[in-house]
Amino acid sequence: MDSNYKPYDHIASAHRIKEYLTGTQGSYEEVDSLPDRDRLTFRNGFYANCSAIFVDIRESSKLPTHYKRPRLARIYRAYLSELVAIFNGEPNTREVNIAGDATWAVINTPLKSDIDDVFSLGAKAYSMSKVLNYEMEKASYDVPIKVGIGMSWGRALMIKAGYSGSGINDVVYMGEVVNAAAKLANYGSSQWGIPPLVTSSVFHSNLNEHNRGLLSYDAGRNCYTGTVINKAMETWFDENCK
Repeated sequence: MDSNYKPYDHIASAHRIKEYLTGTQGSYEEVDSLPDRDRLTFRNGFYANCSAIFVDIRESSKLPTHYKRPRLARIYRAYLSELVAIFNGEPNTREVNIAGDATWAVINTPLKSDIDDVFSLGAKAYSMSKVLNYEMEKASYDVPIKVGIGMSWGRALMIKAGYSGSGINDVVYMGEVVNAAAKLANYGSSQWGIPPLVTSSVFHSNLNEHNRGLLSYDAGRNCYTGTVINKAMETWFDENCK
């Protein structure tokens, strides 16, 4: 959200707070899939089941000790650019966000088969990280990146939030689905022996038989993990990056 300066009025603020908390509640509609954001106002919202995917760089706080700012910026620009491209290449993607060194997306999954499409995004994200590390090595970036990729399915409340009348607002997704994906991504590649891709148990149960078979159950976290690649990207990698 870009800023557009307007002096803060604490009295008006108190009135706004009261109105939000005790005024007309508005409409919060149950829907089969998340609608376009232009249907949102400051007085409505939509409940729907959906999927979330979260991709995070592991130990990112240590990267500044290895790379000075210009090189660090190049890494992040390449990494974030291609993750956004991957998420944006899925027709059911409803929202893409960048939060620091993490990128996440909310995807409409009204059909069971749609959840396999989200799983494919995770595989593409991991395969892209392999290409990135290859190109980093070629360009004398000595420390590769590791990613954690989390995917979950669940219920979300979609609302418009911000300063009414200012033009400063954004869409917020409330519910465990995004938080769960973030926690799962934080677990992926977090230590030796933990694969990069992690899904919730519910997400896993909705995958087709082939995709379920690519993952292993982690009893300690009640989730499923695996190292999963995109076949077309892996074939290209084998032919061009070795």
